Amino acid sequence: MVRLAWPTRAIIGAYLLSSIGDVLKPWVSGYLILMGLVIIAKAFFRVAPKNVTTHLPPLGFIGALLDSMGGGGWGPIVASNLIVRGNDVRITVGSVNAVEFFVTLAASVTFFLTIGLTHWSIILGLAIGGVIAAPLGAWAAKHIPHKPFMILVGVLVAGLSTRNLLKAFAII
Repeated sequence: MVRLAWPTRAIIGAYLLSSIGDVLKPWVSGYLILMGLVIIAKAFFRVAPKNVTTHLPPLGFIGALLDSMGGGGWGPIVASNLIVRGNDVRITVGSVNAVEFFVTLAASVTFFLTIGLTHWSIILGLAIGGVIAAPLGAWAAKHIPHKPFMILVGVLVAGLSTRNLLKAFAII
């Protein structure tokens, strides 16, 4: 199996964006709703964290691909999968957020080189949001107790995915 670096995966996702991104959005949203519900359920059953390291390259590929295509995102796909598999929620959130910078940088450069800077206001908004969200995520991972943090992550994943699913079917 050929191993691609995380940024290469984001580049492939950015390139494929125009062809299949909208078709995948409802499927990814439905999947993430289920993952969010599983995370919420796991909050009520204390399970000893384990370090699951199997199948990380395919998970990274899918996460970066969907992040670039706009169908799910690096954070929701990768973090929810690692949390559901038993990895510590604090370490997972921190490491996924740290790698997200490089994935986003690679996808942004690819978008810039292929479609130019026509949507600079959206890019600026996303950059400002990322700068604000990163320290808040780090603070939350350090200070919010385990059970409420798991519930918060699950509600965010399921809630935002429900919104995306409703938007995909033009209900909202």
